[in-house]
Amino acid sequence: MRQPSPPSPGSAPSIWSRLSTLTDYFAWPLRTSHYLELVNPLWTTHKLQARVVKVWDETRDARTLTLRPGLNWRGHRAGQHVRIGIPANGKHYTRTYTISSPPERDDDCFTITVKAIDKGTISHHIVRNIKVGDYLPIGLPQGDFYLPDAQPVQPLFITAGSGITPAFSMLNSLIAQGRLPDTCHLHYAPHEFDVVLGKELKALAQKHDRYHLHLLYTRDGEDKRHARFSTAQLDALCPDWKERDVYACGPPALLEAVEHCFEQAGRSRHLHIERFRAPFTEIPADAVGGRVRFAQSNVDTEGDSETPLLKVAEAAGMNPPHGCRMGICHTCNTTLKSGCVRDLRTGEILNEAGSIVQTCICAAAGDCELDL
Repeated sequence: MRQPSPPSPGSAPSIWSRLSTLTDYFAWPLRTSHYLELVNPLWTTHKLQARVVKVWDETRDARTLTLRPGLNWRGHRAGQHVRIGIPANGKHYTRTYTISSPPERDDDCFTITVKAIDKGTISHHIVRNIKVGDYLPIGLPQGDFYLPDAQPVQPLFITAGSGITPAFSMLNSLIAQGRLPDTCHLHYAPHEFDVVLGKELKALAQKHDRYHLHLLYTRDGEDKRHARFSTAQLDALCPDWKERDVYACGPPALLEAVEHCFEQAGRSRHLHIERFRAPFTEIPADAVGGRVRFAQSNVDTEGDSETPLLKVAEAAGMNPPHGCRMGICHTCNTTLKSGCVRDLRTGEILNEAGSIVQTCICAAAGDCELDL
């Protein structure tokens, strides 16, 4: 029997929501949405899910997932990210990934491209085990790393590894809108076969004369120093870089080098950076950790002065709420009941009971008790 079709994610849901409000009276103590989930998880309104409709291996350790979101989805801006729920090993985890497809897709789907990282249990699970037909909880698009509505004069993208994903979304969005300007792109990877979305990038460069792609391999060739980012390299590959708006995304070492370059040139205002990890300040040599108590869970464990409390909790067998793991989304917020913690980004000590603690970017600074 053919299932009825609700409104698509991009259509106005007013009739659907009014009907659900009426039928909720008869569904109590649940909601109509809970019963619809039994028919099609994408029809739910009490939570947002997406169905995996395609998987594609980009490299030996990177995979693109095409996801069809449910009713409450809203369109993204090229360069934004989304939280994805991942069931693995009997637990539920949340990670944040950049949307690698442009918002101009006409099939109501979007993609994420995930690279398996060293000791990254969840990224390895996504690359190896997620399959077509799986349903994943998702959040709404977030982030302010995107192109302005006004036409950029001449963009310069500097990316490495999976940092290609926001730039790839931006590029394809500009092309779809028919407004691709003169664009320079420096992308770093260990070897040619490690370039995430490499075939697609080369195809764009061949098709669009305004897109100038430079693929730089950091572990190929005799003198690997020449493949590392430097001001001299930037002068050689993009002589007019001081006249461009720059969008950089990649590992911390690359971003630090780019920041230093643009600071020295007095161009920091034109540099836009997307980080996959929070930049931590240097921890004092005499910093100490302490006994960490998670009050609601009745768990006591040890935490050092450098390990985020979120990781301390996970190592103790807990699975506390979390999202971006870098201090942006505040999903991991909890309350300090007593003791001291340190904000690893600023070095600031929080020791007032009732303070809000972001467990993903705070570590123990002595004994502490959290409302988790």
